[in-house]
Amino acid sequence: MKKLCALLLFCFVSASAFAAGGNWLTSLDEAKKIAEKEKKVILVDFSGSDWCGWCIKLDKEVFSQQGFKNYAKENLVLVLLDFPRKKKLAPALEAANKALLQKYKVKSYPTVILLDSKGEVIGQSGYRAGGPDAYVTYLKELIEKAKK
Repeated sequence: MKKLCALLLFCFVSASAFAAGGNWLTSLDEAKKIAEKEKKVILVDFSGSDWCGWCIKLDKEVFSQQGFKNYAKENLVLVLLDFPRKKKLAPALEAANKALLQKYKVKSYPTVILLDSKGEVIGQSGYRAGGPDAYVTYLKELIEKAKK
C-alpha cells in the first residue's frame, strides 16, 4: 500500500510540475488528459536513461536545453518511459512502461514517438544531431506532415 501511495503521489507531483514548468510525466494516461485539454501533441521518450549513450546524449544536447524547453512548454506534453539498469522503478511503473514498449513496438533506445491526445502515432524519431533548434524544427515538420 505504501508503494502504491508513493507512486500515486509521484504521478500527481509530476503532473503538477508539468503544468507549472514543462517537466516530464511518467504516465501516458495523464499525458493524454493534458494533451486533450491543452490541444498539444504528446512526445514520448523511450529511454535507457542511465546506460544508453545515445539517450544520454539526446537529453544533454536537446531535452535539457532551453530552446527545446521553451518549445515544449507551449506545444508538447512530455512523457519519459524509462528503462534504467542501475536504478529501480516502482513495479507498477516498470510494468506500465513495458506494456507501452510492446504496444508501440519499440526496438531500440532512444525512440521518440509523437502521439495525438488519443495515443495514435503521428511521428517517430530518435537521436538527431544538431542541438535543440534542429530537433524542434524536425518535430514541427513531423507534426505538420501528420496534419495533412
